Amino acid sequence: MTPSPPDTVVLVHGLWMTPRSWENWVAYYEGKGLRVLAPAYPGFEVEVEALRADPQVIADATVDDTVDHLAGIIDDLPSPPIIIGHSFGGTLTQLLVDRGLGAAAVVVDSAPTEGVLVNPPSQLKSLFPILKNPGNRHKAAGFTAEEFHYSFTNTLTAEESLAVYERYAIPAPGSWVWRYGVFANLTPRHLETAVDYSRDDRAPLLFIAGGADHIMPPSVNKSNARKYRKSKAVTDYHEFPGRSHWTCAEPGWEQVADYALDWAMEQVTGAAPTGPTRLVE
Repeated sequence: MTPSPPDTVVLVHGLWMTPRSWENWVAYYEGKGLRVLAPAYPGFEVEVEALRADPQVIADATVDDTVDHLAGIIDDLPSPPIIIGHSFGGTLTQLLVDRGLGAAAVVVDSAPTEGVLVNPPSQLKSLFPILKNPGNRHKAAGFTAEEFHYSFTNTLTAEESLAVYERYAIPAPGSWVWRYGVFANLTPRHLETAVDYSRDDRAPLLFIAGGADHIMPPSVNKSNARKYRKSKAVTDYHEFPGRSHWTCAEPGWEQVADYALDWAMEQVTGAAPTGPTRLVE
């Protein structure tokens, strides 16, 4: 008997963003008849402008509380959803999958989980505005419009990038960037971002990378995907050439949304092959 396709998609936003960053995908997937949830991190439920005005809740956020919050939302659903996470939302999605949640999962331009040792130059340059000041470790730390253009929207014009920045960008928890960014490899193991890469009973997992992404380049996503190579569960990788970290909303985002949804649906209904990691260029 063919399993029923999931009827719900949960979209997990990344750092420097809120659920507003998913607004196009919410409407697009709802137009396909799906229930779509785009939950905020705890305390991030207010609008972008309110978080900019009072960012203390951002500075105080923790990964454990955020994962617990998202897991509670997913646990309350009547059936396992498709989980899609962008950037650090990809890290959170991997943590949720590691808890046994989701029917299938897709991470887009994912930040890495523990043990991914690749730190390419463009990533270091992207994160330098936050890491150059140790005081940011205890603050909500944001990008300037110019820094955001390099890190997130490098395939857009300066004018286009500024419009994205003004509508969507907020500060990020500086402690997360310091603890789980490039310095994660210098800290003791068993961070909050650790997962069991070898477990066989998790949901299928797809990594999508943007070929022109500066802050989470393809090499980071490929390295993260390869960590799962000992698992018998499906792990796939797909790269969209020429796309930035803003791949979920830059022109042509519908192609990314369709690929993610089609892959996940095929995995659940059995239309797709199963097996260990397949790195698809």
